[in-house]
Amino acid sequence: MPPTSETLTAERILEATEEVLRRHGPAKATVVDVARALGVSHGSVYRHFRTKAVLREAVTKRWLDRTSAKLAGIVVAGGSPEERLRAWLAALFEAKRHKAGDDPELFATYTVLTDENVTAVGEHIDDLTGQLTRIIEDGAGSGAFDAPDPAAAARAVFHATGRFHDPGYAREWQRPGVQEEFEAVVNLLVRGLSSP
Repeated sequence: MPPTSETLTAERILEATEEVLRRHGPAKATVVDVARALGVSHGSVYRHFRTKAVLREAVTKRWLDRTSAKLAGIVVAGGSPEERLRAWLAALFEAKRHKAGDDPELFATYTVLTDENVTAVGEHIDDLTGQLTRIIEDGAGSGAFDAPDPAAAARAVFHATGRFHDPGYAREWQRPGVQEEFEAVVNLLVRGLSSP
């Protein structure tokens, strides 16, 4: 194995792991494959990630965090709470649809990994519902939304739109009419949140 001239960082390992997962799938990808792709010993990888499970959890979290980071900008963006809520839900749907449609092999891999890493998924869902809570709190504070418990309302909105972001529904995301169905659900939710 040729020595690498670049410093081995956790980020480089995660990038290589993602590529190995894409190439081999979650069942066959090994830490040795990751080390080989980096031109280092597998012990070097283990110095950053003490087990294969820890590495797989870190790469899963990294994948989920990409979506969270994109959505976080919408939470603090200008616009009314309704506009931000609509934009946030649309961005979540588009991010999931993009991941599933543009790289189906990697999406399938991450579906397996998210099933393995319930802690990372739980933290991701907490982050997303926290973002929704902030938007709904802003709406309640301005009088645009009637939401005495913004956190409960955020969880309800998240679950009500699950068909448009839960990977279990990915096969439906490309079929004709799904965008109109998404918009109908969002319109219903916004009307339900709006102050009388």
